[in-house]
This record gives sequence, structure tokens and C-alpha cells, in this order.
Amino acid sequence: MKNAQFSPWCKPFGLFSGLLIVLFGLVIASSLTGAKTISLSESWSSLSLWQSCHSENCDIIRFSRLPRTLAGLVAGCALGLAGALMQSLTRNPLADPGLLGVNSGASFVTVMGLSFWGTFSFWQSFSLAFLGALLAAIIVAITGAGRGGRLNPIRLTLAGVSLAAILEGLTSGVSLLNPDIYDHLRFWQTGSLDVRQLTIFTLLGPVVAIASLCTLVLSRSLNAISMGEDLARTLGTRVGLVQLSGLLLIALLSACATALTGPIAFIGLVAPHLARGVLGSDHRYYLPGTVLITPAVLLLADIIGRSIAPGEIRVSIITALIGAPALIFLVRHRIGRGM
Repeated sequence: MKNAQFSPWCKPFGLFSGLLIVLFGLVIASSLTGAKTISLSESWSSLSLWQSCHSENCDIIRFSRLPRTLAGLVAGCALGLAGALMQSLTRNPLADPGLLGVNSGASFVTVMGLSFWGTFSFWQSFSLAFLGALLAAIIVAITGAGRGGRLNPIRLTLAGVSLAAILEGLTSGVSLLNPDIYDHLRFWQTGSLDVRQLTIFTLLGPVVAIASLCTLVLSRSLNAISMGEDLARTLGTRVGLVQLSGLLLIALLSACATALTGPIAFIGLVAPHLARGVLGSDHRYYLPGTVLITPAVLLLADIIGRSIAPGEIRVSIITALIGAPALIFLVRHRIGRGM
């Protein structure tokens, strides 16, 4: 009986251990990948931040590859959980912060802020990104709600795609009126992990960590909602409170990722499906799995972008090449079965 009692935990523990090993390997590969070859021993010694940096290779590791790797970890965790949370709350397998206009809302409000106030601090940029992501999420939720205020998956997807197209058009129109805004827009339109400031992570790291923990706390409630809102209410779940909390967390996580790397499409759509395929649909396992799988996929895409061309292909382009076929596959199989 004792073995039978612990057997359900054996498989998730083994899978989590394997995912951690894969993620750690990709972190090392990311620190070694670049135009200049730097040995593992020199890379490791350069990461000793308490030692002074006196070589070009040390500068490359500390101020280029290390921030880039951290950006992949932080943005990947934020985008993955935002996508997983959105798919769970809406019970829509095609839900994604980029597909439903949340990233476009963050980009639009940020660009509007640049056009009116010029340059501003990182926290002001983050505040605008959060406001835009929250407003976009609210508009899509209201537009996509069916009778009785319940979220309709098909209407939600159509509302998100429409809002994203409108906001992207307005953003492009504003940028064409000001060359300086257009230079900033190039960053927001093509997301990249090329972050050069470690201080950003001291600001965003705790925010993403707290939002991630809050998302994991909702796992039992999300399990109940996945069985239907009526049954969830019967089981004592406060569906409205969970949906409101989830909406705020989606906006916060999406804003963090967008403020850090710019919009990166499809990663929040594909990675949760990979986690669900590996760990099952129980949110107690699949949400922590998403935290490990999404940064791994994002770092892998970035490594591919840095390796297959003499210069660099931005990570958002690689994720689009991966995510577009995945989206077609999901549409054919999910919508064909009534989603």
C-alpha cells in the first residue's frame, strides 16, 4: 500500500527532473552560443560577478550572453504561464496572449506613450505595457462573452484577432508620423532576447516570480473550472474571483514579457500544449511543467536564430516559424472536434 500511495508522484518527479536537466543544458548552450567562441571554463569564470572583468570575452558573457539567457528564462516563464492561464480560463486551446491581442495592447499603449512624452524610464514603460495589456484583455473578454457573461471560445478568438489587427494598424500609423517612434517600434514589432542591462531583472524578476506563484496557487480552482463553471460553483469555487484574478495575472505576466523582450508570438500557445502532452491536464503538474518547458523552447529558438545565420535571426521569427504550423495543426484537430 505504501508503494501504491507514492506511485502517482513517481512519474511527475521523473519528468520534472528531466525537464530541469534539459533547461539547464540549454542555459549552458545559450551562454556558449555566439559569433565568438568562448570556452566553458572561461564562461564559468566570467559569471563570478564578485570578480572584476578585464577581458573582452568577460564583457561578452556578462553584458550580452548572461542578460540574454536571463531574458529567455524570465520572458519564457511569463509567456508560458500567461498562455496556459488564458487557455484554462477560457477553455480555448487556441488562446494565447499574442493571438488574443494582449501583446498588441501592451505595444500600442507603450508607443502612444512614446509619441506623447518621448523617452521615459523602464518602470514607466512597464506601467504603460501593463495598462495596455490589461485594457486589451478586458476588451477581448467583454467582446468575447456570450449569454450570461460566459466566455465563448470562438467569439473570444475572433475578438482577439480583430483587436490585435486594429491595434497593430494604429501602432504602425502612429509610428509613421514620427521617425523616432518608428525606431522604438522596430523593437516592439520584432521581439528579441538581446537585453543588455542586468538591472532590469532586479525589477522584473520578483514581479514575474510573485505572479507565477499566484498562478500556481490557482491550480486547484482551474481544475474545477475545467470541468465546467456550473460544476465548479457546486464544488465551492468562486469562478468570478478566479477569472478576475486570472485576467490580472495574464495582463501582468504579458506586460512583463513585452516590456522586457517585445512581443514574441506563438510561444505562449505552443509551450502549454507541450507541457500538457508531457504531464497531463492536471494543473498541479502541468502549470509547473509550463514554467520549465517554455523557457527551454524560447532559449532553443534563440540558439537556433544565432546559429543558422552569419548575423542573427530574431527569436520572434524563429518562434513564428515553429508556432504557425503548430497553430494550423491545433485548428484542424481541435476545431474539427468542436474544441
